[in-house]
Amino acid sequence: MGKNFAICIGINQYDNMQPLHYAKRDAEAVRDYCLQDLGFEKVYYFSDDSPPIETDFGPPLRSGPTFGILSRFLRVRFEQRFLHPGDNFWFFFAGHGKRHRDRDYLMPLDADPGNTEGTGISIHHVTERLRRCGADNVILLLDACRNEGDRNGEGIGLETQQGVVTLFSCSPNERSYEIDELQHGAFTYTLLQGLRMQGEDNCATVERLYQYLRSQVPKLNNHYQKPRQIPYGHVEPLTKAHLILLPKQATPVDLRVLKTDALEAEVEQDWELAEQLWTRVLFVSPGDQQAIKAIKRVAVKAATTPTHNAPVAPSTASTLSRSTTAPIENLSSVTINPSVIQLAISTFEFDIVTVDAQGQQLTKQRGQAQYFIEDLGSGVMLEMVSIPSGAFKMGSPRGEQGRTKREGPQHGVKVQPFWMGRYSVTQAQWNVVSFLPTVDLELEANPAKFKGKTHPIECISWHEAVEFCNRLTRYTGREYRLPTEAEWEYACRAGTTTPFHFGETIRTDAVNYHGEYAYGYGSTGKYRRSTNAVTVFSCSNAFGLTDMHGNVSEWCQDVWHDYYNGAPTDGRAWLDGGDCTSRVIRGGSWTSDPIACRSAYRCQAKPDDRDSDLGFRVVVSIPSNIMTSQ
Repeated sequence: MGKNFAICIGINQYDNMQPLHYAKRDAEAVRDYCLQDLGFEKVYYFSDDSPPIETDFGPPLRSGPTFGILSRFLRVRFEQRFLHPGDNFWFFFAGHGKRHRDRDYLMPLDADPGNTEGTGISIHHVTERLRRCGADNVILLLDACRNEGDRNGEGIGLETQQGVVTLFSCSPNERSYEIDELQHGAFTYTLLQGLRMQGEDNCATVERLYQYLRSQVPKLNNHYQKPRQIPYGHVEPLTKAHLILLPKQATPVDLRVLKTDALEAEVEQDWELAEQLWTRVLFVSPGDQQAIKAIKRVAVKAATTPTHNAPVAPSTASTLSRSTTAPIENLSSVTINPSVIQLAISTFEFDIVTVDAQGQQLTKQRGQAQYFIEDLGSGVMLEMVSIPSGAFKMGSPRGEQGRTKREGPQHGVKVQPFWMGRYSVTQAQWNVVSFLPTVDLELEANPAKFKGKTHPIECISWHEAVEFCNRLTRYTGREYRLPTEAEWEYACRAGTTTPFHFGETIRTDAVNYHGEYAYGYGSTGKYRRSTNAVTVFSCSNAFGLTDMHGNVSEWCQDVWHDYYNGAPTDGRAWLDGGDCTSRVIRGGSWTSDPIACRSAYRCQAKPDDRDSDLGFRVVVSIPSNIMTSQ
């Protein structure tokens, strides 16, 4: 196992700045957690009244968190390397921070805010010294007010720190708050709660810890009637997002992601990084034969192959350089080039049910479809189902109950193969992707009205759905997008020509809609008045897709056209002409009557609309040469 060291600093009684109440207590709690829960070999503790620090040689060191003591400690202790790759060094600071002339500073006990450069300790200097220890895993946890006394509102965190993971207690232009009822800062209290979590949702990795902090600190502040405070951070290089902080709590998924990063480093011929990553695998899983063989392989290749340092175009998201620094609020794994790593294709079985005009079950048979799983991280998966190529009649025939002119004229369309989400995008999937790198828009982590990890995300605008697709594209290297209207109807019908893929009518035990209305000769049923989990109904269409009728309406790419006159016949999005201020939505929702849930029903919404009945699902077109069956 790797060695673990830490520095914990907590300052209450400042000489020249506003005193704090619980910074010292926060630092004590983190120190105790590192020593007692994690078994760290050494924690250097500095606070208002901390005891002297014992040393291996010579007299004990004074531990008052003054500028002179901290500066000397950072200089002397880190002059020579004493740790190794795979080891960990945590740096925790609770106190005041200040941004001055584009540099970020931690303010020691005797700091003079009028002389920040002379009496503050720059975070850049801290990280530069910490990296000298030899550990390749350096974690900065900074619980500091970030706009203290600054009229321009800028706070620390804007300056990038190379080679480390940095988690800040709040975002720029915000402050960190202490909570009297807890006798802790909100950030540190939540940090310790997250680190102590057990089970599959634990915070064993940097990525999951960060997502937990971003989610829970605002809730904690709101509960205790404190102003907004959202943690923020930077990770560099990007692979450190998958750094396993707590090896004993790591999941098989965590280990698999770490191995994937290591394999990609080998593909890129970054031998130093590959060795570090495989070494981390061994710390988590001692005796792992794949890692042992890989380290030997990397050593041979490093000695015989020149290091690949080809420049990367900044606009090429799918080949994002590992040396690129990105805000951890825009957290992403490093993309695996799909031309190198093949996707594993599997098959699954499902029930296909048809009903007669009265809604009575006619048939129930087993269907089979191909799919692949997109691992979004944090244990969240996205199931993508194969939709084969084919031709169909788009629109509704004359005489279909509820038909409007905008569903015609019926016309033939040929569709190329693609892959479509088995379900509408869920809140768990949305939450994970909302923390990936921003492309054009910021995304709220969970804007849904009806909460539930497996419930569909709703209250999403068309622009936000497109942003989700763009982030997913950058994350995976595969071009995710919204379906075209033709693709959506083709996928929904799955070879059928009836109003619903079930048949002539629908029932509330298979579809979530306004069940107080009946369709055709069918009967009324239950009106749930909310979304339900995407896995509630086990009946799929012949392609293996679920909830194509009801639950949430789904955004499509196309701009709105009143009729199909002039519509494309090759399945592409219809983006020219029409009403460019509106986009197509399909499928009906929990609040829709059965007419609006039909396969052919068309509706429109403004791209900025956010309603509790409006979600989406994603599609992707992938060349067959990167597919492989399991």
